[in-house]
Amino acid sequence: MNMPADSNIPIYVAIGIFVGLALIWVFAINCHRRHWWNRVLLSAGAERLIDPHAYASQDLGSMQNMNTNINPVDNEESRPKKERLKSLDTFRGISIVIMIFVNYKGGGYWFFHHSRWNGLTVADLVFPWFVFIMGTSMAFSYSSLLQKCVPKWKIFLKILKRSCILFVLGLIVNTAGGNSPVSLPHLRIPGVLQRFALTYLITASVHLVFIREADIHMHSYWSRARDILYYWPEWIINFMLISLHCALTFGLDVPKCPKGYLGPGGEADMGKYSNCTGGVAGYIDRQVLGDNHIYSNPTCKEIYNTKVPYDPEGILGTITSCFMCFLGLQAGKILMYFKDVRGRVVRFLSWGFVLSLIAAILCKFSKDDGWIPINKNLWSLSFVLCLAGMAFIVLTVCYLMIDVWKIWNGAPFYYPGMNSIVIYLGHEVFHNAFPVKWAVPPTHASLLPLNLWGTFFWVIVAIFLYCKRVFVAI
Repeated sequence: MNMPADSNIPIYVAIGIFVGLALIWVFAINCHRRHWWNRVLLSAGAERLIDPHAYASQDLGSMQNMNTNINPVDNEESRPKKERLKSLDTFRGISIVIMIFVNYKGGGYWFFHHSRWNGLTVADLVFPWFVFIMGTSMAFSYSSLLQKCVPKWKIFLKILKRSCILFVLGLIVNTAGGNSPVSLPHLRIPGVLQRFALTYLITASVHLVFIREADIHMHSYWSRARDILYYWPEWIINFMLISLHCALTFGLDVPKCPKGYLGPGGEADMGKYSNCTGGVAGYIDRQVLGDNHIYSNPTCKEIYNTKVPYDPEGILGTITSCFMCFLGLQAGKILMYFKDVRGRVVRFLSWGFVLSLIAAILCKFSKDDGWIPINKNLWSLSFVLCLAGMAFIVLTVCYLMIDVWKIWNGAPFYYPGMNSIVIYLGHEVFHNAFPVKWAVPPTHASLLPLNLWGTFFWVIVAIFLYCKRVFVAI
């Protein structure tokens, strides 16, 4: 009797190819940095075409170059430079690349699809990580603007402008790809970019009120905690938002639904709460936005046959999304106020493990039996804490490998991270267009290469934009 073929074989092959290409890339970079290519040419007889003295001067540096290097005035490298952490852009790039891959259906594998309700898959990681890194970058951008003496009211106008642009772009994405003009009475209002816009507007505005223009207490006895103590009002506001979220989730009465219901409705729970999908979160969206303006095909519909629409980017989840962004902002504050590697790494890892532990306690280390299950559809508190903890740990790894040990330059993820919005919009609008996608048999062996190619295509676009020095900021 023949055993069925392992459906994971395409993944094993893809991983093998990726690792092989990565090793070749690292080897080529090391050869280039150490001038091994020149030495190979010399050993092959090219020394007859090259003056040995010229080669020696090129390898060691000519007298002119040496004079330039020891001149503290003319040498640009001797001037103090603003710290640019490639790990931040790389982490953002990792998020956007995985997001594109899972949006292309991830080769048809279940773990590259969003969770049907409770639980966590690869697809559930990237959106919160993107929100997290948005908060981290926020700390640097506003500090830089204040150092340039830009008034706070002008910074707020920039925040408002960017939020409006993101929201409108989100509406455009919601209407892209259709074969007929959009029906405004059925236009979906929430979405990924809309969630970014509202999260950015709220978190950035609060931070702008309490931002510090100078680190004047760096030598105080409490300086080890100044990244938190400087911003204690900001912490209070965010805890108030989380308290509001919990109060609404577990205290608001939803007609014909049990108080604090967090289930998918439909045929779950023997169909007793068929119209309660999402509990309070779904109820608020349906009351405020209306059934016709929210997502009508949630991921839980396939299994639980839900009867009412539910939007995973709805109104109530924006509160916990803001808290996710705020925790990312906390990572940025650590990078700003603590310059030693050990101090940064210890704080990152401490935050990562503590947040993950709190999330595990809230869900009782289980998928469905906790007080607050980990749920991307609801953006539950445990989900946000878990993903923030993971983000701190991933950022630590990227920071050490790229900015400290310099054993990785962030490629190829660094390039999409430098033009993330453009790459995201491009893949959303043209995701079904050739040569990004075409019809193939519905098998893992066919879908996985196609989806990897579609993802790689946008990485190539990002590299092209980087080489042309085209960086689009909103």
